[in-house]
Amino acid sequence: MSRPLKKILTRRSGRNNQGRVTVRHQGGGEKRFLRQIDFARNKYDVPASVESIEYDPNRGADLARLLYADGERRYILAPVGLKVGSRVLSGPKAEPKTGNALPLAEIPLGTVVHNIEIKPGKGGQLVRGAGTGAILANKDKQYALLTLPSGEQRKIILAAYATIGQVGKTDLNNRKFGKAGLKRHLGIRPTVRGVAQHPDSHPHGGGEGRSGIGMPGPKTPWGKLTLGVRTRKRRKYSDKLIVKRRGKK
Repeated sequence: MSRPLKKILTRRSGRNNQGRVTVRHQGGGEKRFLRQIDFARNKYDVPASVESIEYDPNRGADLARLLYADGERRYILAPVGLKVGSRVLSGPKAEPKTGNALPLAEIPLGTVVHNIEIKPGKGGQLVRGAGTGAILANKDKQYALLTLPSGEQRKIILAAYATIGQVGKTDLNNRKFGKAGLKRHLGIRPTVRGVAQHPDSHPHGGGEGRSGIGMPGPKTPWGKLTLGVRTRKRRKYSDKLIVKRRGKK
């Protein structure tokens, strides 16, 4: 039996169960359905055809609705070049062509991939944003080396699955909103600069006229240092798999 592809998305507009704002600058917006996306691509060796390419209000990329040979339907991220009527397949025997999902061990070097698993069987977690793609740079007996969109080079176990191609909507960053109302439709509320606020409301506030923040570095409204403060754990389990960090030569 086919699982439902959509469900009502419950939102609390940035507030908790007591009605207090816990996430600033969120609220309003249009009502949305949450699309159930198949990041795992675990329907192996069952061919599917693309029924439609659909807009998803919850992400930048479009979705492709697949109709499998057994009658089941699922959503996947729509890569560049995937069209209505295209045939896709998931599994170790699939061809390395756009929209197909394969283990990294079966993908040729130099291929652009997306929706990459970190742990085999868990589902794709890396490279899912609109316009992104990672390059399969090298392979050894156990790991594949991928160059991620951030420039980071990272080892992923060869048994992990990835989908061939670059995620669609490559020009999303060029979108011009044109008016404030479009941001409100997306559920984004106005942001007020800290230096424009009262000193009781923000550490940057107060002063005469157009004054700066008046401290060595910027802070959050609760006095925590921000912009450049490292939040990653010093001993992260995956550090040994990162060959080159992003932003480093």
